[in-house]
Amino acid sequence: MIKVQGLSKIYGEHIAVDDISFEVKEGHIYGFLGPNGAGKSTTMNIITGYITPTTGTVEVNGYLMGKDTLKAKKSIGYLPEIPPLYPDMNVKEYLTFVAKIKGVPRAEREAEIERVMAATDITDMAKRLIKHLSKGYKQRVGIAQAILGNPKVVILDEPTVGLDPEQIIEVRTLIKSLKGEHTVILSSHILSEISATCDEVLMIANGRMIACDTTENLLKNHKAVKTIKLNVKGDKEKIEEVLKKIDVVDEVKFIENKGESSVFEVSCDSSKDVREDISFALSDARLLILELTEETSSLEDIYLELVKEADEAYEAEMKAIAEGADLDEVFSDKEDEEKSDDAKSEDSKDNDEKESADDSKEA
Repeated sequence: MIKVQGLSKIYGEHIAVDDISFEVKEGHIYGFLGPNGAGKSTTMNIITGYITPTTGTVEVNGYLMGKDTLKAKKSIGYLPEIPPLYPDMNVKEYLTFVAKIKGVPRAEREAEIERVMAATDITDMAKRLIKHLSKGYKQRVGIAQAILGNPKVVILDEPTVGLDPEQIIEVRTLIKSLKGEHTVILSSHILSEISATCDEVLMIANGRMIACDTTENLLKNHKAVKTIKLNVKGDKEKIEEVLKKIDVVDEVKFIENKGESSVFEVSCDSSKDVREDISFALSDARLLILELTEETSSLEDIYLELVKEADEAYEAEMKAIAEGADLDEVFSDKEDEEKSDDAKSEDSKDNDEKESADDSKEA
């Protein structure tokens, strides 16, 4: 549905978007995630044809932006961070105006306006002046104009910014209802927004793509860590000694004393359920568990980890440039390391398959 290849945008000496590539599949909701200033809005403005890239191409619904620009733009409905509303128009007048601009045929115009007002639940506001609407209803009108004309792609830039919790839930529900009939790209720097609404995630930092995958795969491919918080009655040193002897526990961290009890955090691989091992070990040592809570790495943890890695790599590159280093050699060394890691991973996979085959033969 959308293909972005080698996209860059440079303003003077500032690189806003740096050689990013990704594809968006039809009928899915994608979360475009990144810190403020990461290049999200610039990328969206390029995809919509609002600004031109320095290098790279954007293809929307089979049409190349810059070549079949008008056809590509007709495939897109766009809600920028600040909705393009005319406050002195009422809702229906505004949507009629937008329908004319989008070239909706006169015979279909009334029905199309009624459809988008019903879809965004603003029919009762049809005659209300836009300047008298709440922030939440203004966002609904913004989304209504975006889906007017039934575009294949809907791009929403920070659609819930400035809304109260109830309005955020309402807009989320509205966005989810677009799935299937429309392909949606939702830009945000709010993790909960992406987790609650999107099928897949695009992550960007310093203008560079750092991840493009489903939430499930991101959690799977980046080792998720399970953290268990324990409040245990007994001697602190004895508790710590028992916890450190448990094989499935990777790390033990003392948090605080609470009178006759001590609070610890233990970390382990999220694929393992270590509660039974911990319970039996502490019980055998006659140590009483007063409280046990469990948390697993979230999309937020992975996002922060990936952004941190991207920031460190970017800073190292900028430092190398400032010191006059040969970047070709720097990147060559990095590629060699990555190939070595891939080779090790492949060897490990082959060994696992061989062991599995041997076990099968023995059985």
